[in-house]
Amino acid sequence: MSSAVQLSFPTCAFEPSSLIHSGRLRSRSQIFCNQTDFRGGGNDEKNGVDCGRGHSQRRVILVEKYGNSAVKKYCLDDNLQLQTFLDEQTSSTSKGFEGSQFSETKLSWLPDVIKDFILPSGFPESVSDDYLQYMILQFPTNVTGWICHTLVTSSLLKAVGIGSFSGTTAAASAAAIRWVSKDGIGAVGRLFIGGRFGNLFDDDPKQWRMYADFIGSGGSIFDLATPLYPSYFLPLASLGNLTKAVARGLKDPSFRVIQSHFAISGNLGEIAAKEEVWEVVAQLLGLALGILILDTPGLVNSHSVLSLTWLSMRLLHLWFRYQSLAVLHFNTINMKRARILVRAHILHNKVPGTVDCNSQENILVWERFTRPSIIFGVSLEVMMGGERSSSTVMKLLKLYANEKYILMLNSQGKDLKVFVSFKVGASSMSVLRSIWQTYWLDKHWDSTEGVVDQLARSLSEMEDKFNDFMQLLEGGGWDTHQLSLKVPNNVLIDFC
Repeated sequence: MSSAVQLSFPTCAFEPSSLIHSGRLRSRSQIFCNQTDFRGGGNDEKNGVDCGRGHSQRRVILVEKYGNSAVKKYCLDDNLQLQTFLDEQTSSTSKGFEGSQFSETKLSWLPDVIKDFILPSGFPESVSDDYLQYMILQFPTNVTGWICHTLVTSSLLKAVGIGSFSGTTAAASAAAIRWVSKDGIGAVGRLFIGGRFGNLFDDDPKQWRMYADFIGSGGSIFDLATPLYPSYFLPLASLGNLTKAVARGLKDPSFRVIQSHFAISGNLGEIAAKEEVWEVVAQLLGLALGILILDTPGLVNSHSVLSLTWLSMRLLHLWFRYQSLAVLHFNTINMKRARILVRAHILHNKVPGTVDCNSQENILVWERFTRPSIIFGVSLEVMMGGERSSSTVMKLLKLYANEKYILMLNSQGKDLKVFVSFKVGASSMSVLRSIWQTYWLDKHWDSTEGVVDQLARSLSEMEDKFNDFMQLLEGGGWDTHQLSLKVPNNVLIDFC
């Protein structure tokens, strides 16, 4: 017998979202579903959940397990009201390193937050066996290299007269310390970009390569301001280096992805070497023209003219950069291209080829500003929101039994907002299927019809037409075997 039970979330039961994303509760979680009535404490302990002792009956609906082994349990109490209970536990080992004995022995002492910052997502399964050993040995190699760089910088500054003006070599050392400190502050930007955003570049290298030039332009403005405020040379130059280092942190990995796109014959090393030839020739020509401009009478003594010349060259540089990125024709499907392809199939029952689709792709737009809005990897409280009946939860679980995701939408605003949670075992194809369903709902949405009914109809339509969509993609030259659509790992759903 079904009951219209309201899915209420008491404030005392739910922990704030900020807590989940803090150090106490890691955001990487799993949701385990159990539709069995648990009576007494024995079954609860067997299944790893306990909805509170002393109660005769508790039905576990969902259990969210977080990265530090904390669990949040969703249970129906005796009055058929949904309650949540949070148990904070700690684990001595990280599940992410299971299966790699070397990783466990060498890095088990590191906090998980540090491991996530310095290691690729999915480590150790996502990299080769020799990755960690190479990086551990590479670290002292780079340390000694930068020590040498610091010492050489002091010699260079002394050679250009820094020490001779003061009469002591200490002045050259002091200047070298300031100069290297400027470089060190800039390196913080690369550290932050690599650790925090390292998983973004594979998905949209064109966008991040363009953003790198925008940010690098901002860093040059600080350098241009140093002659106006010579007493603030160090902070201005440091800010400039910091900004340009952030730009470099975006540029280098993005361009490596672009180079991999060029190397269709497995000749990545040769592609990189030839690109270096082009870059060096351009560098020599640019330096020659720059010296010629600086040798122009009156320009060196006029900072405003110099700044205007830089601005005009920089705008021209950004325009050329955009044009060069716009001609790239990737045959991989990322989020932007997936939206273009799915929309074309929903509206016109066809898909554009690689050239047409890439030309339609907006390099600068952020995913969050694209409509319809899709939020991936949400928890149950975010997906359901407001007041929802527990029967709706069970209907959704049954409705998406054959899919590796669960999709729910919010139609209260002018535009549809779609929430998607992924199950354990979800793949990039699951992401693509959720996008197809989203665009079908966006086109056929009827505010007078029930949400669950329209979800069911959209799934039925996807069963009938998605195979045709995939065939059109393959016929259009798209790589359907390696989709650049990552499954968020912050929340995953599993059935007990």
